[in-house]
Amino acid sequence: MRELGRTLAKLLRAGDLVMLSGELGAGKTTLTRGLGEGLGVRGAVTSPTFVIARVHPSLGDGPPLVHVDAYRLSGGLDEMEDLDLDVSLPESVVVVEWGEGKVEELTEDRLQVVIHRAVGDTTDELRHVTLTGLGERWAETDLSVLAA
Repeated sequence: MRELGRTLAKLLRAGDLVMLSGELGAGKTTLTRGLGEGLGVRGAVTSPTFVIARVHPSLGDGPPLVHVDAYRLSGGLDEMEDLDLDVSLPESVVVVEWGEGKVEELTEDRLQVVIHRAVGDTTDELRHVTLTGLGERWAETDLSVLAA
């Protein structure tokens, strides 16, 4: 998941919204950690579950990474307005874990990443990832370069 994040980071630019979904332990934060490495941002990328959002400034000339964990938020975009994601989005890469039904109104252009993994009593660490680009931003982007 981390390597996928590093590779995906090469396709991202300021203004991109990435929505991550998957079971607990699927690898959403690990993928985001790889994005942070690939984007060259400052600070360790860890789960922002209790602070809801963390901003990781760029160490170079790239965009900052805004990492949001919406797991504990029950409302839609109204509840997330305090995070000012609409203000951050144009100059940042915004990654939202558990964002379904909560942040779609921010932009028509977004990348949805769904991570599937075996659940229950298993040692299977295999992940199946589905990437869906929505909107004009992603219409011309070849996501097949991310296939493993």
